[in-house]
Amino acid sequence: MLNRKAIIAALAATLPLLSVPCRADGLGPGDFFHDLGQYVTSPLRWDEEDWMYFGGTLAAIGAAHALDTQVRDHFAGNSPSQINGGQDPNSKRDILPAAALLGGTWLVSEITGNEFGKGESYSMIESSLFSAMTLEAMKYAGGRERPNQTLNDNAWRDGGASFPSMHTGVAFAIGTVFAESGDDDYRWLRRFIGYGTASAVMYLRLHGNEHWFSDTVAGAAVGMATAHFSINRRLERIEALQNVSFSVVPEPGGAKLTFAMLVDN
Repeated sequence: MLNRKAIIAALAATLPLLSVPCRADGLGPGDFFHDLGQYVTSPLRWDEEDWMYFGGTLAAIGAAHALDTQVRDHFAGNSPSQINGGQDPNSKRDILPAAALLGGTWLVSEITGNEFGKGESYSMIESSLFSAMTLEAMKYAGGRERPNQTLNDNAWRDGGASFPSMHTGVAFAIGTVFAESGDDDYRWLRRFIGYGTASAVMYLRLHGNEHWFSDTVAGAAVGMATAHFSINRRLERIEALQNVSFSVVPEPGGAKLTFAMLVDN
């Protein structure tokens, strides 16, 4: 519980960055809360393709669940000596790769004055926060015990905090935004770094016996879906700005400010 709260608190500490306008992406103080409302109600607007993706995700989690015991045995064995009461001594270490990717993206954008990079950092923070809230709700509902609490991979509703993996979800939220943003000329490199970083966090959680395999698959799915939501919201704001223009027209004795908006028919 303390480790989950620490991650959420660290993400919440970035909230002031969300209130700083970044005009390249049309960001302002109210965007985060508007996006939150859109995020919470998004299933109401899902189309057939979205529901197919959702069904495929559930199938992938189910397939991973069938391998939970084998994966646990591969990393930690099935000896009762592996049970330590659900302790998570590697929590801070395991989130470092994702935190470094987020921090590095923000730092480079600040040094270079790259407004698109600042917007990318915003999307990383936003998707991480939305993912953390979703994962926390799922943890409460599932109550699954960790593999270092029990040898039973079906110990649900026992007050545990294993399903889904918060670390993996946040890492894939950050990594996916990095992978799918920016110039297409470097898409392969971005995907290698973004998904590679997230996969490293996933591996660390399995290697340390803090999570079942299906925990990490579910966390990755939430993180990736939330990242795509935040990316799409940012692109929508950019498109809206490109369709709006202001100009100053000189007139006798002064000037006139004109406003124009391109509207699709």
